Amino acid sequence: AKGSSPATLKLLCASVALQPAPSSHPSDCCALSLSDSLYVSEYFSQSAQKLSFYSWYGNAKLFHFRVPEDTVLLRWLLQASRGKGPECTNMEITVHFRYGAPPVINPLGTHFPANATVRPSYNISITLSSAVQNTTFVNVTTPAAGDWFIAAHLPEAAGRIEVKGFSTPCPYMFQADMFVLRLTDMPVLEPGVATPQTVVSPAKPLHVKVFVPKHAARMQFELRRCVTSEQKACTMRVVLGSITLPQSFQKIVTCTGNVNCSLALDSPPWEKWLQIMVESLGAANASVSVEMLAAFTACRPGSTSSFFNFSSLNQSQTGPRPGSAGAAGSSTLSTGEASRNASDQRSFCLQNQPVIREDLDVVSVRYRLLNGPSVPVNSLSPTLLLLNLNTGMDSGGSLVVSLLLNKTSVSLANATVVACVSAASPVLSLNATQNCSTAFFQGYPLSMSASSVEAMLIVLYPQTDDWFLSLQLICPKGQGECNAAEAKVTVFAYLTPCFNDCGPYGQCSLLRRHGYLYAGCSCKAGWGGWSCTDDTKAQSVSAQNLATLLLTLSNLMFLPAIVVAVYRYYLVEASVYTYTMFFSTFYHACDQPGVAVMCIMDYDTLQYCDFLGSVVSIWVTILCMSRVKKILKYVLFVLGTLLIAMSLQLDRRGVWNMMGPCLFALVIMIAAWVYHGVKRRHCYPSSWKRWVFYLLPGITLAFIAISVYAFMETNENYYYTHSIWHVLVACSVAFLLPPRDKHKKPWAWSQKLTCRYQICQNDREELYAVT
Repeated sequence: AKGSSPATLKLLCASVALQPAPSSHPSDCCALSLSDSLYVSEYFSQSAQKLSFYSWYGNAKLFHFRVPEDTVLLRWLLQASRGKGPECTNMEITVHFRYGAPPVINPLGTHFPANATVRPSYNISITLSSAVQNTTFVNVTTPAAGDWFIAAHLPEAAGRIEVKGFSTPCPYMFQADMFVLRLTDMPVLEPGVATPQTVVSPAKPLHVKVFVPKHAARMQFELRRCVTSEQKACTMRVVLGSITLPQSFQKIVTCTGNVNCSLALDSPPWEKWLQIMVESLGAANASVSVEMLAAFTACRPGSTSSFFNFSSLNQSQTGPRPGSAGAAGSSTLSTGEASRNASDQRSFCLQNQPVIREDLDVVSVRYRLLNGPSVPVNSLSPTLLLLNLNTGMDSGGSLVVSLLLNKTSVSLANATVVACVSAASPVLSLNATQNCSTAFFQGYPLSMSASSVEAMLIVLYPQTDDWFLSLQLICPKGQGECNAAEAKVTVFAYLTPCFNDCGPYGQCSLLRRHGYLYAGCSCKAGWGGWSCTDDTKAQSVSAQNLATLLLTLSNLMFLPAIVVAVYRYYLVEASVYTYTMFFSTFYHACDQPGVAVMCIMDYDTLQYCDFLGSVVSIWVTILCMSRVKKILKYVLFVLGTLLIAMSLQLDRRGVWNMMGPCLFALVIMIAAWVYHGVKRRHCYPSSWKRWVFYLLPGITLAFIAISVYAFMETNENYYYTHSIWHVLVACSVAFLLPPRDKHKKPWAWSQKLTCRYQICQNDREELYAVT
C-alpha cells in the first residue's frame, strides 16, 4: 500500500519520526497501550545515496535494514529527489524489495546462467516529473523478522562515455527510512497446551507466537470454544506466518461457527518463532474468547555410524580417513551391526549426514562431508545435509550444489534420485505426489537417474538461514519395489562470490554497503547477464582483435611527429612523444575487455603512464611553439611535468588535468608571440605559408580530436573513435612543431660522425701544402 501524507503514521508517531535522524541507529518513537498490549514504535534511517543509471548490479544502490522480532507493522518511507538544473529531466526510479538477501534483479532483460534459480523481486516505480521530490510509503503487515534489503536504480545507461568536467550530470538522490511497530508483550503459546485468549474487537487483532522446535515434521493449530460477547456465531480469520518478499507463503483460514477450526503445516521452520494473527470478522464492538492449541509432530532423526564416533577423527595415518576412498566406499561396521542399522532405518524419518562448514574467504564457504563426498540414499527415509548460511554475511554470493549419481550403485535401472534444496526446514517426504516445498518456502527440486547422472543448482543471493539438502530414492512402481536398493550420490556444495568467477568476459567485484559485503559481475566485450554468460550482444573474437589492433597501432602515428621533432633538433620533445607512444600502445593492449589482451606491467601503472604522457605531450608541444629562451623552456618543461604528475595522482580522469596545462601553455605562447610581434613590428609567425600549411591544419586537427574525445565516444564505438583521437592528435603535433632555429644546420651525418680516413687525408694535404 502507498500513501502520500504523513498523517497516516498515527501509530508510528510520524510527527516525531519524520524528523531527520542523526545516524542509522534506531530511535524509539513512542510507546502506547492498546487493550493491555504495549506497542513500541521504532525508526531506522540510513544516509541518502546518489543513484546511477543501470548497466550492472554495482549501479544499484543497496539499503540493508534489520526488522526486530515481534514486529506487527513495517512501513517504508521512500524519498527520491533530483537537482534543479536544466540537465535534470523526468526520471523513473525502480525500487526492489527482498527479505533475507539482496534482490535478484534483471532490468536489462539478459539471460541468467544455466541451472540458476530466478524469482523476480517485488518492485515499485517512483516517478520524478515536475516535482523535485517524491515521497512514497510502502506498508507490510506482520513482516518476517531479520534482514530486509532495498535496491534502487535509474533506467538503463545510455553507454556514452562522459569526460569528467565537460558535462554536469543531474544528481538523483534516494533515501529509505524504516518505521516498525513492535509488540513488546506478545503472548506465547506453549506446545500441547490449550491457551485461552481474547480478541477485543475486529479493529484490534490478536497476535501470538509459538516456537517451532528442531526436527518438527508437522504442526497442528486449532481454535476451540469460540464464544462471542453477544452470544452469536464466531467468524474468525487466522493468519499463520509472516510476510516475506518477493514471495509470501502465509497460511490463511477462516473459521465460522462454534466448531473447532484447525490448520496443519508440513515442515514448519525449525528453531524459529512462528507468528499467528487472529482477527474477528464479526460485529464491530463484540469481543471473542477462544482457546488456541499448537501441537507438533516430532521427527526422529537417524545419523550415520561415524557421526558420533569421534575416534574416527583421530585414526592413525595408516587407517582410512574421513573423505578418503576407504571411508567412502567401504563400511567399517560388522555384519551384525549393519543389519541392525538397516532394520532401524524404518523407524527414522530422516538420515543425517554430518557436514563441516569451512570458511575460505569473504562470501566464500566450502562444505565438506565428514564421511566422504558420497552419501547413501535409500527409499525408506530422506538423507539430509545441513548447509549453514545463517551468519548474516553469506547472502551476498551464490550457493552452488552439484550432485553426481554413481550408476553402479543403483540396482534398479528405472529408479530416480530426487533431491530438494530448501531454507528454514527440510522436505521430509520426497515422492511423486508432493512437490519440493515446506510450510513457508518453495524449494528447488533436482533429479538424477541412470540416463542423467548429473544435476546442478545455483541459488543467486541465498537468503540468510539454515539450508537443507534432502535426497531420496524413488521408484516408479512404488516404494516397495526399491526398499532394498541404495544409491551413492557425490555431493559438492559451496558458496562463491560469483559463479564461475564471472567467466572469461567478466570481472567479479566485491561491493560494500556499510558493513555488508556482496558481489556482482561486471561484463566486458558485449557480454551480459548475471554471470556474464549472455552472448546476445557479444563481440566476436575477430572484432576483439580488430579493436585491439586499432587502439594499439593507431599510436604508431606518433612516428611522423617523432621524426619531425628529431629532424628539427627537438630531442626532448621527441623523447616525450616516444614515451607517450610506447605506454599508450601497451596500455590499450592491456585495457581490452576480451581475449586479445597483453599486459607488460600492472594495469594501474600503464594507465597512469599513458595519461601522464598524453598531457605532457600537449604541454611540451605548446611551449615549443612559443619559442621562448631554451633555459626558460626547459624549466617550464620540468616544472609543468611535476605539477601534471601531482594532479593526475589526485584525479586521473578530471578534465582540468588536461585543460589546465593546455590553457596555461597557450597563455605563455600567446604572450611570447605578442612579444615577438611587437619587437619585430609585424605579425608573428610572419610567413603566410607557415599559417596556411602548418598552423591552421594543426589547430583544426586538434579541435576535431578534442571534439571526438569529449562528445562522440560511447562504449560501442570506443575502439574506433579513440583510435581516431590517437591519429588526429599525433598528426596535429607533426603540423604544429615549429621549424628549427636558423643558426642550426640540418642533420648531415657525414659531418656529425668522425671518419678516420678523412682525417688522414686532410693531414696529408696540410703537410703537402707546407712543404
